[in-house]
Parts: sequence; C-alpha cells; structure tokens
Amino acid sequence: QVHLLESGGGLVQAGGSLRLSCTASGTIVSIDDMAWYRQAPGKQRDLVARIMSDGTTNYADSVKGRFTISIDNAKNTVHLQMNSLKPEDTAVYYCHASGLRTGLPRYFDVWGQGTLVTVSS
Repeated sequence: QVHLLESGGGLVQAGGSLRLSCTASGTIVSIDDMAWYRQAPGKQRDLVARIMSDGTTNYADSVKGRFTISIDNAKNTVHLQMNSLKPEDTAVYYCHASGLRTGLPRYFDVWGQGTLVTVSS
C-alpha cells in the first residue's frame, strides 16, 4: 500500500503565501511523478503543477510565475510554494503520485485526502 499525507492548507489573505507539502509512504520502489491538483466548488479537478522524477515540471497557465513545485526525493515529499495568492485560487488541493511499489500490482496511482486553501479578498 502507498499513502499520501498532505499538510499546509489554510486561510490566507489575497497576496499572501502558503506552502503545501505531501509525503508518500508505504511500499514504494520508485516514484515516477508527483503532482498537485485542485478542485473548486462546482468545478472539475484540474492539474496545478507536476514534477517528474527527472525534475521536469509543468504548471497550469493560471499559476505560472506564482507557484513553484519541488521534490525531496530522499523523503518522497513534494512541496507547492504558492505566492501572490488570489481569491480564485480557493479550492481543495489534492496531492497525486504514481510509480512502482513492491508486491502486486507493481504500479501505484494514489491520491491524498485533500487540503483546503481559502484566499480571502
């Protein structure tokens, strides 16, 4: 089993910053990528940022220049530094990870429970 534990959500004023963290634990052999998605009320879940095992990153256009994703491979932990937050960034943020694990099935694809980010105007 592989599990994700998220932390760092909360309430912040517009223009402020928050840092989300997500740690993967369990029978992990290797991680292919880790990512953050978000889902606002009544909307679909969308990709915010992804980081691959080789360090390649990609971001949603709406967060480019404001958010930075990074990974600590030794700790299987991904961080999302969110600066210049806007009210439209308000959403539940979900961590996602995929890779290989011991046992069967070898491939894992898991989601965290979500952490709420609220940006007040």
